[in-house]
Amino acid sequence: MDWSPTLDTASGPVYEGIVEALERDIASGRLHRGQRLPTHRALASALGVDLTTVTRAYNEARRRGLTEARVGQGTFVAESRVRPSGHAAAGIAIDLSMNLPPSPIEADIEGRIMRGLVALQRDHGFSELLSYQQAGGSTVDRGIAADWLRRRVRNAEAGRLVISPGTQSALMALLVSLTRAGDVVLTDRLTYPGFKSAAASLGVRLVGVALDAEGMDPAALAEACRAHAPKAVYLLPTIHNPTTQTIGSQRREELAAAIRRHDLILIEDDAYGSFEPKAQPIATLIPERSYLAMTLSKCMAPGLRVAYVQAPDRAAASVLANALRTVSQMPVPLMVALVSRWMADGSADAIMSAIAAEAAARQKLAAKALSGHSHLAHPKGHHVWLHLPSSWTRAEFAAHVQRQGLAVVTSDSFSVDGEPEHAIRIALGAARNRSELVAALDVLVVALKSPAYASRIV
Repeated sequence: MDWSPTLDTASGPVYEGIVEALERDIASGRLHRGQRLPTHRALASALGVDLTTVTRAYNEARRRGLTEARVGQGTFVAESRVRPSGHAAAGIAIDLSMNLPPSPIEADIEGRIMRGLVALQRDHGFSELLSYQQAGGSTVDRGIAADWLRRRVRNAEAGRLVISPGTQSALMALLVSLTRAGDVVLTDRLTYPGFKSAAASLGVRLVGVALDAEGMDPAALAEACRAHAPKAVYLLPTIHNPTTQTIGSQRREELAAAIRRHDLILIEDDAYGSFEPKAQPIATLIPERSYLAMTLSKCMAPGLRVAYVQAPDRAAASVLANALRTVSQMPVPLMVALVSRWMADGSADAIMSAIAAEAAARQKLAAKALSGHSHLAHPKGHHVWLHLPSSWTRAEFAAHVQRQGLAVVTSDSFSVDGEPEHAIRIALGAARNRSELVAALDVLVVALKSPAYASRIV
């Protein structure tokens, strides 16, 4: 259909009005991803403005990531507002190593941020949000979060919640408050590198526990408890990073019983739990000995730096808040206030729904591209666990695709016991759009089918 924007002529330049109308219509669904927009000349004629005004508007829309220009075809609504990242190493065109959520145009995160900040400034002002606040978040923000989380985490309670600037800070604070140098914490044999790093920095020893097709083996957990007298166990039971495994309800109950029987503390990382809402965290089965970390980094955006930790009780929450004060002072008040507003007005749900839909679409693309190659995935996850052919070493394969402009992560980064699987993790969310992801997957598939010795020919 032809698009004709409704302009607010009350204030501001006309070109800005065109961009704002474009943003509104994308957010409302009137415009959809990949839709072709009128030519510069056609839109100028329809609006009765000069051509340079429309050209300036389209240039500004492209700068904001709302549109993309295709040579010889015209201007189209973008799939995503993600622009080239500044963190990628030199020579990396597509970074498949960073496990980011995709940023589909339907989520309208940038637009929601701008509108949300305007509303916060209008309703409350920024003065209080730019000063020091409680280390674990305000009573109001914890209450809003508890109400929002309770739809999935049945026993979410404001008094036991602590707000953290991201899960990494929370994990460090938990280790600071629960362990001492030389203590043992049990984990899966492959686990989140950020937790490995935090433990190493504090001199805490991680011991990997064997798993089977259902997840961590309760018998192996019991044996590890007898052998190492651990202080805690760290688990990622939902869309595990990196293996993508989600533990079933029966195994969760068995693990909860084993953790209680051996008097362990559970640190449960629920980074991806929002994409599997029917899977109750293990922490809900043994709340008296559990810390449940829930972040918005994977279901909204990592740059928000907002995460929530539910402690066993109010006293434990206070201890954790004090540890967080030592580690990172406090969560970012402005971002917490923005997220609380999103939780209250439905924006958080809309963002997560759009990201989940995009993640599912990207998983289908990956499944199609990797058909015939051994891999594990979750239908709404952000990554794929790809087993490599024996003809390649992990280091050689990663180096080979890096020369083709791709970055991936080998299993070595996740290994606790020095015996990693022969696999790599492929992150699907960082690609700017689906076509870029397809191109990256094509490079991977060609490499999988190529003999390793061919990469050594010079």
